[in-house]
Amino acid sequence: MHHLRTTVTRLRPLTASQTAQSLSQDRLVAVKGGSRTFKPTRRLNTSVAAEPFLNGTSSNYVEEMYYAWLENPKNVHKVFTGWLNVTWTRCSAFPPPPSSAAMRANAPTVSRFEEFLQRKWSSEKRFGLEGCESLIPALKTIIDKSSQSGVESVIMGMSHRGRLNVLANVIRKELEQIFCQFDSKLEAADEGSGDVKYHLGMYHRRMNRVSDKYITLSLMANPSHLEAVDPVVQGKTKAEQFYCGDTEGKRVMSILIHGDAAFAGQGIVYETFHLSDLPSYTTHGTIHVVVNNQIGFTTDPRMARSSPYPTDVARVVNAPIFHVNADDPEAVMYVCNIAAEWRNTFHKDVVVDLVCYRRNGHNEMDEPMFTQPLMYKQIKKQKGVLQKFAEKLITEGVMTAQEYEEEITRYDKICEEAYNRSKDEKILHIKHWLDSPWPGFFTLEGQPKSMSCPSTGINKDDLSHIGNIAASVPVEDFTIHGGLSRILKGRANMVSQRVCDWALGEYMAFGSLLKEGIHIRLSGQDVERGTFSHRHHVLHDQNVDKRVCIPMNYISPDQAPYTVCNSSLSEYGVLGFELGFAMASPNALVLWEAQFGDFHNTAQCIIDQFISSGQAKWVRQNGIVLLLPHGMEGMGPEHSSARPERFLQMCNDDPDVFPKLSEDFAMRQLYDCNWIVVNCSTPANYFHVLRRQILQPFRKPLIVFTPKSLLRHPEAKSSFEEMLPGTHFRRVIPDDSPAAVSPEKVKRVIFCTGKIYYELTRERKNRGMDDTIAIVRIEQLSPFPFDLLKAETDRYINADLVWCQEEHKNQGYYDYVKPRIRTTINRTRPVWYAGREPAAAPATGNKQTHLMELQRLLDTAFNLEAFSGKF
Repeated sequence: MHHLRTTVTRLRPLTASQTAQSLSQDRLVAVKGGSRTFKPTRRLNTSVAAEPFLNGTSSNYVEEMYYAWLENPKNVHKVFTGWLNVTWTRCSAFPPPPSSAAMRANAPTVSRFEEFLQRKWSSEKRFGLEGCESLIPALKTIIDKSSQSGVESVIMGMSHRGRLNVLANVIRKELEQIFCQFDSKLEAADEGSGDVKYHLGMYHRRMNRVSDKYITLSLMANPSHLEAVDPVVQGKTKAEQFYCGDTEGKRVMSILIHGDAAFAGQGIVYETFHLSDLPSYTTHGTIHVVVNNQIGFTTDPRMARSSPYPTDVARVVNAPIFHVNADDPEAVMYVCNIAAEWRNTFHKDVVVDLVCYRRNGHNEMDEPMFTQPLMYKQIKKQKGVLQKFAEKLITEGVMTAQEYEEEITRYDKICEEAYNRSKDEKILHIKHWLDSPWPGFFTLEGQPKSMSCPSTGINKDDLSHIGNIAASVPVEDFTIHGGLSRILKGRANMVSQRVCDWALGEYMAFGSLLKEGIHIRLSGQDVERGTFSHRHHVLHDQNVDKRVCIPMNYISPDQAPYTVCNSSLSEYGVLGFELGFAMASPNALVLWEAQFGDFHNTAQCIIDQFISSGQAKWVRQNGIVLLLPHGMEGMGPEHSSARPERFLQMCNDDPDVFPKLSEDFAMRQLYDCNWIVVNCSTPANYFHVLRRQILQPFRKPLIVFTPKSLLRHPEAKSSFEEMLPGTHFRRVIPDDSPAAVSPEKVKRVIFCTGKIYYELTRERKNRGMDDTIAIVRIEQLSPFPFDLLKAETDRYINADLVWCQEEHKNQGYYDYVKPRIRTTINRTRPVWYAGREPAAAPATGNKQTHLMELQRLLDTAFNLEAFSGKF
């Protein structure tokens, strides 16, 4: 190649023939101490596309760049100079491949584990690592090297393949705890429904014997949905970095283990990569390890991806990608040393592609010969990596055959002893597999320290102070937009009148929690301003580019920090990230807001697999808050519904059983539920439910259907008196009209939730029916307020009962509330429906049709003869 080959004009991939021609000649390279002659390399005659991955000419091209650089750095383009400097100079002169002696101790644990499981439980699914056993020394090398560089905590995510091996030999989970998972007679604990053994996580702090430093390892629990755990790991990593002040990622890092088919096929991988360098989401470099067994269940690579390599997605962030033969453990450890050095030096993502195979089928019960007969004929002939490596060690004289057998016997004895101890386990405790413990938050038994919640109100001085901050620009010489000046003036007027709208109520909740030392993180698309231009938590100087002010951080000198960040245009990745962030500490309020509630369904996997069922499966509480703008306002089928029916369908309370009432009933309900679903109609109730999320003695996900038109509705305001000490969140808001004075005269009670309340009260007033129809708001839909509903239905004993909603009949809340109201009244009265007819789409796209539908449901709700003769 010599001088001009790497100039700008020729900086392009060489053809196979060009490369072969240049590489078929002897190389004479000047190095320190004299010259060195390299033997001729083999000639390559095949095309690039036709070559196997491990023989591609791209590796020869890079190698040629390296030799030209050794001769004279000026021979290569600055792109290559920079890359080579990164790889060979600044990364502390990588050591040679680890010696065979250094590998000796790890060899028996790396398989034999899989072989032991196969012997004991040959008919059980375990998704073994056979064919890529070198993943274990790969991970150990990364962790050891990172620990030497100062890393104190490593958060890991992976799918099922090899998970038990990683738990045993990397995280160091007790073997007997793993083996007892295979016992079908083991009794389930009463702490949740549990999950299969190859989905469980683990948290462990131990001494790293290479660095002689303590290191914390966390393997996140995850579902079968491949790669779904990726953003969750990144979010938890970011949170740990935040809480320990690790602004450069030197103390906390993440490792993600992928499969080749999923890495190429799952879009969440791309979404997660694109968070990697965003200011509020970067974790300062992740090491990705791909278990590339060259098959996805039964699908060949040629059917599974369009790119040459499964790792090509990582090129979008220019991550270095190292392809290495997984049957060569020394090469694997060498590459992993480089990867760890890269990440710890430059704090950017890096990928290690372990090119391997899968000895069994997708699981141990699967027959791969159905679909890949030739591949598996070859695999059956392939020696295992342990056997290959043992033969190498014996040949090199590093160990004798007798010593090897002794090592095998020693490890088998360890496994047998653990197996015998596992028989003593009688109950499967899921809490032993917790991946994110919260020391000090619960009792030693893992229970809440109390079953009560203090008042969520705050004093009037704090309300005024926070309100004044919300109405100000606490930075000098800062020019804001004229329209924003009017908004701030409006806030100041509300504070003087001691009332608040929705945005100010949110400000009061956030500001008071920050003042109490609670970190708040609000993330999502356009959340800084708010989709509907109501929030304005980040002010922009109109004269100085990128100069911003966040008034929320000026509430008190010793307050907790407030993080508000516009996210990338991603729901799946960002919601997963925020869920992971919320896992790290119970003493933070973490919120994700959808641009419109309709768009949460692109993050449905996170909602279904993690948020709604995470505690039941993994005994892992989480207090994340989802803010989902919702309301039928004529904006069409994609900007109307947050799909409340889907969230309510996943609630775990029984619609047919009236619960036993007690003094702590409301709090006990919250503790027993899988998540909380609310649709607040007042700013004060929104204020209280956000504060309750932190002040209650446990953590549950909170789903809030937030308003759009109510943000500026003149009647949707709350008095400061509704937020003072002694006040609480109101699960049900009774009617306060003349109907409430004489309940025996009321002919109909309309139950509703959210925005429709204001349309109902306006219609009732226009019709002059204030004394005959009562309107009751159910603010907390789940867990269902049976006790308060019973009080209301008993109060209006002569009235018929109607559920009114603006959503279509097969959507919204009707199917959820009807059986519960019926249970409350012991099925003595019917519950009628007033709302839109069933439909496939959430809303019409025609404004006139929207208004006609609204008027029709209002007519039904207020027509006292509408249900006559119906049963």
